[in-house]
Amino acid sequence: MRIHLSILLVIAFGTAFAQSARPEQAAGSRIASIDRIVAVVNKEVITQYELTERMNRVLRDLERRGTSLPDRGEIQRQVLDRLVIEKVQLQYARETGLRVDDLELDRTLNRVAEGNKLSLTDFRRTLERDAIHFDVFREELRDEILMNRLRDREVTSKLTVGEGEIENFLSEQRERKDTATEYNLAHILVRVPEQATPEQLGTRRTRAEEAIKRLKDGGDFAQLAATYSDAPDALQGGIMGWRSQERLPELFVEALAKLKPGEVSDVLRSPAGFHVLKLVDIRGAGAPLLVEQAHVRHILVRTNELVSEEDAKRKLVNLRERIVNGVSFTELARLNSDDSSASRGGDLGWVYPGDTVPEFERVFVELKPMEVSQPVKTPFGWHLIQVIERRTTDMSSERRRIEARKALLERKGDEAYQEWLRQLRDRAYVELRLDER
Repeated sequence: MRIHLSILLVIAFGTAFAQSARPEQAAGSRIASIDRIVAVVNKEVITQYELTERMNRVLRDLERRGTSLPDRGEIQRQVLDRLVIEKVQLQYARETGLRVDDLELDRTLNRVAEGNKLSLTDFRRTLERDAIHFDVFREELRDEILMNRLRDREVTSKLTVGEGEIENFLSEQRERKDTATEYNLAHILVRVPEQATPEQLGTRRTRAEEAIKRLKDGGDFAQLAATYSDAPDALQGGIMGWRSQERLPELFVEALAKLKPGEVSDVLRSPAGFHVLKLVDIRGAGAPLLVEQAHVRHILVRTNELVSEEDAKRKLVNLRERIVNGVSFTELARLNSDDSSASRGGDLGWVYPGDTVPEFERVFVELKPMEVSQPVKTPFGWHLIQVIERRTTDMSSERRRIEARKALLERKGDEAYQEWLRQLRDRAYVELRLDER
């Protein structure tokens, strides 16, 4: 979860600075095309204005990266498809009760600003100087958090890893010892609809083969990813970054083993569609297996027929204020926590990544030593969390199994997410009107 959140914050800030038309330009676009509908997604619409705004952002981002610009029509198709996928996810999130409240969003905004070494006030001024409306940025960040949380709930939480898979994984690690390999790679995914006809399969395979041909003719991978790929990272050049073998599907590992840096794979077929991989670089991965632990304590207030959500949250707000003003966290935990750790002053001991539920971990990985969180909701109730200290430690045998399980889950996760997105998109009513005049 820590990795996901870090990526989320960087992308949100970086993307914002890559946007958008100046106010006077945007105003002209709004007057000309605000009423034109370019897509219907279930009961909502996407307007030409939304599409143009996102197009401007993407084009500026590509220019900033130094990427050769693909055909404008291809970028428009990619951007519209991305908007459709986002809208489908956000609709589903709302329908199933997912929310990101203002307090949580404000905390995330503060972390974005701190990550860029700015106060929130200076961060806002910087956005406005670049013609980016702060309120628009704020709501887009809310959507990013919501989609990330939806993926956790609908995909990541449902993946399973058997004990046999873990044993095989650890056996492979022992055989490789210090010769484990990491790949820096980029990819193109040509997505295939669920229950695709033979004609559709042929058309999609041809599209992937066309991308390979253009790559072998000297085409720029980032430009062709933006043109051909249906993956979420298409408009970032298809870059996946450094991945160890353990974090990649076997299909990818087998293909990459045959490549030299700079080379491109043949077309690969998976349930998600057709893939084209480029091996950017390769390196050994023999570093010691170290992990960061946090010494954590908490106060838990459970909700029930007598204690409402608001009551629990209000109680923790009051307790937090007392702790900040100098009252002992340990004493208040002993007196108020509904957890079995209350007798130890709420002390959970040294916690490894993955030991706690995502909602809990998502907060404590961002806390500074001795900082007290705002009230945090998990399936167990409402918490105040404090990290006493952090340390880096070598992994025990048991922890190696935990890391193996996480690596296997991540290996399965990307492909499962693509398949879930495809199914969600296929279930939605989508009517594209881009070519209508």
